[in-house]
Amino acid sequence: MAKVLIIGAGGVGSVVAHKCAQVPEVFKEICLASRTLSRCEEIARQLPRKIRTAQVDADNIPQTVALMRAFKPQLLINVALPYQDLNLMEACLEAGVNYLDTANYEPPDTAKFEYSWQWAYHDRFKDAGLMALLGSGFDPGVTSVYCTYGLKHYFDSIDTIDIIDCNAGSHGQPFATNFNPEINIREVTARGRYYQDGKWVETDPLSVRRRFNLPENLGKLNVYLMYHEELESLVRHIPGIKRARFWMSFSDNYLKHLEVLQNVGMTRIDPVPFQGQEIVPLKFLKALLPDPASLGPLTKGKTCIGCQLRGVKDGRRRTIYIYNICDHEACYREVKSQAISYTTGVPAMVGAKMMLTGKWRGEGVFNMEQFDPDPFIAALDKHGLPTQVFEGEVFR
Repeated sequence: MAKVLIIGAGGVGSVVAHKCAQVPEVFKEICLASRTLSRCEEIARQLPRKIRTAQVDADNIPQTVALMRAFKPQLLINVALPYQDLNLMEACLEAGVNYLDTANYEPPDTAKFEYSWQWAYHDRFKDAGLMALLGSGFDPGVTSVYCTYGLKHYFDSIDTIDIIDCNAGSHGQPFATNFNPEINIREVTARGRYYQDGKWVETDPLSVRRRFNLPENLGKLNVYLMYHEELESLVRHIPGIKRARFWMSFSDNYLKHLEVLQNVGMTRIDPVPFQGQEIVPLKFLKALLPDPASLGPLTKGKTCIGCQLRGVKDGRRRTIYIYNICDHEACYREVKSQAISYTTGVPAMVGAKMMLTGKWRGEGVFNMEQFDPDPFIAALDKHGLPTQVFEGEVFR
């Protein structure tokens, strides 16, 4: 049994707190911390057992270190903003605490998504005898584990990966994002990128579209080629990949609003002078949009996230689709959050469980696909995200 510190009290942080509280045999003591103490206390009141709460500025390394030394956790689960990853990794090194996050570091002033900044910490964590697990959400996270699970059980080698993230649900709002608007819009408006024959190929934002027929009669959705950070780690750690792509669904309504916001400059991330001060338009837009955590009781429908894998088994070509379907309303009944937060928060708890129980061990900085997928998949099934496997092609 262990102590775990969770930093971040948004929609994902709430799910992580709920799910950790459900597993007292692993998470003996929990502390939920955020810049907004009242939000931590609100979440704590929803839980089946008592947890500690604390106020902390994740940008302030000495303050974070002081909290860690007072609480003495074995592990930090970082579900704060991606801008804060490096500061929290520094705090973990100083306090001697293992580290886990759900998304790669992003510089505040540049829409750039890569692991290089965090991979650079490998030797420091290794020398300190500590483990850092990167990207233990769904995508990145579960999608990488799906790839290694497929490779272990269905293939001798994999050469083609298509990760497809679909939300077949609706929150009924004119325009809102299902997770942090600032992060979501930066990601969506960035140039697309995919891996092909040893090279990265760039595309204009949302310029490549396909129609995807979802399983279980969930309907057909438009999915768009994007860049996502797990592509970078997958082609690094799984040999033989010739092509790797990431696709995400967006409604026409979402894209219409996004186009207008882009055209009037509201998605800019550079400061703009206004009435004697500087304002970042995207940060201002975030303040105007609905809080993603407020969408839980409004959201209906289901998500479907999975990986289509192509490769060779016993000398013959093979294609499988590994996926999960998650119900928004069922998630809200269980943890007071919609499925977008749930599908990120559950894998964060499961990754923490892998580390704290010794199923996944290491010293240094690691990505999800570097460990045995079987115990992780088994734990996902147990804790609310069952894995399904379809033999055959679902996407081209």
